[in-house]
Amino acid sequence: MIAMTKIDLKKEDKAYYTAKLVPSLHDFGAIDYISISGVSAPEDSLFLNSIEAIYPVAYTIKKYCKAESNDFVVSKMEAYWWVESELPFDQVPRAEWYWKILMRMPDFVTTAHVEEAIQEVIEKKNTPLVNEVTHEQINEGKCAQILHVGSYEDEKPTLEMLYKFIEDNGLAISGYHREVYLSDPRKTVPEKLKTILRYAVK
Repeated sequence: MIAMTKIDLKKEDKAYYTAKLVPSLHDFGAIDYISISGVSAPEDSLFLNSIEAIYPVAYTIKKYCKAESNDFVVSKMEAYWWVESELPFDQVPRAEWYWKILMRMPDFVTTAHVEEAIQEVIEKKNTPLVNEVTHEQINEGKCAQILHVGSYEDEKPTLEMLYKFIEDNGLAISGYHREVYLSDPRKTVPEKLKTILRYAVK
């Protein structure tokens, strides 16, 4: 019997899940995700329920793929954050923040896997918003990123370093604010949280 290989994208694509305390440039190419979007403060039930919706879909997809001898480790959660206002992000009420939660999928995951997983979760669990989960591919091209260590509320100095790096390299931000959550906030004290901050640039 041949042992099944379990793909861990964190190990397979270390550049995607690794950042330093100084900014750097990368190009990650086209990547598949499942996602769910909304508008609310991060502490709002809509955002929290969306997290609770996307995780069971991810693990059900994993179950299907494992049955096909394509097992994988469920990836770290990510999110885009943006506002549709002329005001700076930190001056817009939190209730008006737009977001898209993402979970990266291996390239062997198909839309059929995702749709079947959504239906199974709907049938088996009384979890709201599951039918809002979608399958999509995103190619941001060139990105600038930096590692932030600390509370999500204290990102400003780290972001200022990243903005200066982008400007100094003759680039401009061309995408939304993106966060890759390397730490679990339920198990990590705020001052030790590790988050990759990333922007598509041109």
